[in-house]
Amino acid sequence: MGKHSIDVAFCPCCAHRTGSGTCPVCFWTDDGSTDENAEVARGGPNGDLSLAHARLNYAIYGASHPRYQDAVRQPRPDELP
Repeated sequence: MGKHSIDVAFCPCCAHRTGSGTCPVCFWTDDGSTDENAEVARGGPNGDLSLAHARLNYAIYGASHPRYQDAVRQPRPDELP
């Protein structure tokens, strides 16, 4: 099976293998959003931020929201997509 015998979930925002919950790489909290409903802000832990907007923020700021820039970290090699 190789090095990754445990399948770790990809973050829907930054696509790194950080599991579910709040991603330490982009600070998106997995709320069940998918590509099909990425434009919809679902409330909950991400407030009024949609997955599509969080992805754009990650591309620009390196975090799902600019306010989280100091809370994120670089992905580890085993977390790369």
